[in-house]
Formats: sequence, structure tokens, C-alpha cells
Amino acid sequence: MDNQLKRNTLFNPSGDTDLRLRRMIGGNTTNLNDFNNMKYSWVSDWYRQAMNNFWIPEEINLSQDFKDYPRLDKAERTAYDKILSFLVFLDSLQSNNLPTVSEYITANEVNLCLHIQAFQECIHSQSYSYMLDTICSPEERNDILYQWKTDEHLLRRNKFIGDCYNEFHEKRDKFSLMKTLIANFILEGIYFYSGFMFFYNLSRNGKMSGSAQEIRYINRDENTHLWLFRSIILELKKEEPDMFTPDKVKIYEDMMREGVRQEIAWGQYVIGDDVQGLSSQMVSDYIRYLGNLRWSGLGFGFLYEDNQKEPENMKWVSQYSNANMVKTDFFEARSTAYAKSTALVDDL
Repeated sequence: MDNQLKRNTLFNPSGDTDLRLRRMIGGNTTNLNDFNNMKYSWVSDWYRQAMNNFWIPEEINLSQDFKDYPRLDKAERTAYDKILSFLVFLDSLQSNNLPTVSEYITANEVNLCLHIQAFQECIHSQSYSYMLDTICSPEERNDILYQWKTDEHLLRRNKFIGDCYNEFHEKRDKFSLMKTLIANFILEGIYFYSGFMFFYNLSRNGKMSGSAQEIRYINRDENTHLWLFRSIILELKKEEPDMFTPDKVKIYEDMMREGVRQEIAWGQYVIGDDVQGLSSQMVSDYIRYLGNLRWSGLGFGFLYEDNQKEPENMKWVSQYSNANMVKTDFFEARSTAYAKSTALVDDL
């Protein structure tokens, strides 16, 4: 098969039904959603997990956030606004790009997962809008939503992922698809986390508990998205070895390192040393740890000699983000059992 990809035929009676012929890309799919015959066995667990995660933003009471937001310190409020602007852009980008990716994935069961992810990204965007509609005026809300167009640092961050996605839209070849998959893995596994830790830290300090709970549910979804793209990439390592030659892996590694560098720079820009409970060093150590975790999760070892273990002073982040444990709820001080979901640990 050459490097160029062919878009899936929507109606394809001559598609292959033999599982042995099914491929992640470059196959001949019928597009039939057959839950009984899956080549990729991990899809069944992923699908059930994602469906059990279903939630809606309005389930969470933000009345206390309405009172807390005007009382935030200047540094906290600035970070809150900029991080939300960044997150809503990323999820909007995801919900628009995932359908394009699915047009070239020839395993129907994997496309089912991509469609669910796209739906969940829409829920996340709605969640951010719900948060903003609750705590500020329409004028302030619009200013926050579009800060990514006026803040040069924020625009530069979005450009890194956006340009990679645009390249695939233009070229539609295997290598640009692989870079898009890696960019997606970076987005889901690294790009969100300075923002997530900021919201958890606010709640840890008794502020914006509803916002942190919204983020907690979003974080749980993002873990499944990370699982999905890691699985896709690992399958392609087996099926498309020409996409994992040393020179190409070096490009993916450079992308991962750039993602880590940008996330650290962003965290230090919006959080720095001005937010109670966090510091520039804590942000740097945690993001480098995540970079090591993600790259090694793809079977490529560690990016950095240091930060190979979760920093001791950041263990509270994983405790806050775990929405699957039966324990006293951090945000409402009551026992909460998340019956809709089985345990999913962010060890990817």
C-alpha cells in the first residue's frame, strides 16, 4: 500500500467481512457496525467504559462558584479565564477533527469509538459554556471564549496542534495521519493537565468546587480518549511498520517533547508562582512526568532521565481526578459511589 490514503466508501457492498482482512487503515470496510465480530478485542471494554461515563454538565451545581468567582485572587481569576479559553478551543477542535480521522479508519469498531469521543468533546464544550454562563456576564463570557485569538501565547499553543490537523486535511496520507494521531495523544495526555491541576488546586483551597467537579468528569472522559489513541497507535505499530522507522519515530518524539515544552511554558505563564498551592517547579516536574508516562506507554522508553515517577507533592492531582473511587467526595463532603463507571486509572 502506498502512502496516500483513500477515503472510506460510504456504501460498500464489496467490503471485506473476513476479520483476518480487517486493518486499522487501508482496509476495505463495509462500514457495518457489527458488535459481535471485532478484530480489536480492546474495543469492547473501551466502548462499555465510554458509554458508562455518560453525564451532562447541568448535573453539577455551580451556585457556590457564582459566589466564589468574584472573590478569586487576581492571579487565580486570570488563570481560570485563560485556561478555560484554551480548553474550550481544544475540545472544539477535537469535535471537528475526529470525524475527518474516522473517514480513513477502516476498522468499523474503532470508528464507533471515535464517534463517541466526538460526542463527548461536544459535552465538554457545553460544560465550559455552562461554567462561564453561570459565573459571568455574556460580555465577559465572550471575551474569555475568544482569548485564544488575542493572547499571543495562547494562539501559539493552539497553532501547534491546529497546524498538524490542517496538514492531514490537506495531504490525507499515512504519515500526516500518524502525526495527527500523535498530536491527538499529546493533546489528550499532556495538553490538558496544567489546566486540570489548576482547577483541582482551587477546590483544594476551598474555591470553585463545582468547576473542579465538571473538570473531574471531563478528566475521566479524557482518560478513555487517551486509552483509545494509545491503542490505535499500538495497533498501527504492528500493521504499518513503515510508519515507525527510526527517522519517523524521531519526529514523533520531537513532537512529544515540544508538547511537553509548550505545556510547561503555558503552565508557568498562567500559573507561575502566584497561585496558592502551586509553583512553576511543580508544574514542570508534573508535566515532564506525564511526558515520560505517555512516551513509555507507546513502548519507546522515557523522554527524560528525571521525573520518571509521579512527584510526591503532586499525588493529590490523581486523587482528585479519580471519579471512580467510592470515598468521601472531595467537593461535596459526602460519600459518593460512581455507579455509572468502573475503575479507570490514568496509567497510560
